[in-house]
Amino acid sequence: MANFNIGAREAVIASFARTPIGKAYRGAFNDTGAPALAGAAIAAAVERAGIDGAEVDDCVMGCAMPQGSSGLNIGRSGALAAGLPVSVSGMTLDRQCSSGMMATATAAKQIVADGMTTVVGGGVESISLVQNEHQNTHRLLDPTVLSNAPDYFMPMLQTAETVAARYGVSREDMDRYGANSQTRAIAANEAGRLADEVIAMTVTKKVMDRETGTVTDAEVTIDRDEGLRPSTYEQVSSLKTVVEGGTITAGNASQLSDGAAATVVMERAEAERRGIEPLGFYRGIAVAGCEPDEMGIGPVFAVPKLLDAHGLSVDDIGVWELNEAFAVQVLYCRDRLGIADERLNVNGSSIAIGHPYGMTGARLVGHALLEAKRRGERFAVITMCVGGGMGAAGLFEVA
Repeated sequence: MANFNIGAREAVIASFARTPIGKAYRGAFNDTGAPALAGAAIAAAVERAGIDGAEVDDCVMGCAMPQGSSGLNIGRSGALAAGLPVSVSGMTLDRQCSSGMMATATAAKQIVADGMTTVVGGGVESISLVQNEHQNTHRLLDPTVLSNAPDYFMPMLQTAETVAARYGVSREDMDRYGANSQTRAIAANEAGRLADEVIAMTVTKKVMDRETGTVTDAEVTIDRDEGLRPSTYEQVSSLKTVVEGGTITAGNASQLSDGAAATVVMERAEAERRGIEPLGFYRGIAVAGCEPDEMGIGPVFAVPKLLDAHGLSVDDIGVWELNEAFAVQVLYCRDRLGIADERLNVNGSSIAIGHPYGMTGARLVGHALLEAKRRGERFAVITMCVGGGMGAAGLFEVA
């Protein structure tokens, strides 16, 4: 039996909006700053909630690389870029790939615990403008961290290869999963199941002539995720591995991407007073640590904590969104937790759609609630592996 320990105040997800997800470096958003991405998602979520921007108490945005275009508090700059008045404060959270979900959860906690009425929670990442030759890695490898956790700074690709080797996940299984993610995402897109989420944007894109190297500006309108590409198992299995002798390829790993997502989180009584039909209720979040060299299996530790706290089992959850950082970690977590494949990432995920690190958690919150409502399910869980060796899992109930 579910145990939510519901007090006098509850937080509901009143609205959700996201940008399309663009391919990093060569996609539509390769010259669009993080504040513009965040601002577009925030403005759309506020508009969909039918509220005045001045009514927002705070704007909490997740970002895994808060520097450069994403620096100086993207929660605040994103709110200003959205056209919210200067009276609306902002905050940035970094829990790496679960930053967007953590920001949404924090927005909910501010409503439940701090007496706020309306808070924006979301996430953003501009990999094109931050994860490049200008990225600040000065003194990144701190010796005090290394003395206690030698693998803390291990690249994510290497952690995925570690999981594959340590737990015996085959390249074939990864490739079949990667192809299936594309198949599911394309089917969802063609059926219009992503249309309720995405807002169209007209932006300026940098275009390089392959023959001359000349870079010019082009105005483009993007209204769908750019990473979708029909893929068969045979095509995916023919791809070269990133590391010689390894198992990870471009077909069984998430795509580098740019984008933003936002939710308007509101106190339940206020939503009822306004006649807003929310997407669902925030019920709780759990986090856990694991060995940094196998960060991909973090959900194995976070999910049981979440379910135990609320008196639920794996079978009670109708929709599961387990971020597809790499197929290898999704497969291990799925099998270890006992999640039915027909309830997991049913519309594809980051392998097909893309993974702007700070955005993805917020995207999955909105998407899971929309999909759970379509299916007539009560509960959705969003769970993610987290860089540095962690897992996060959030529980939401359909309204």
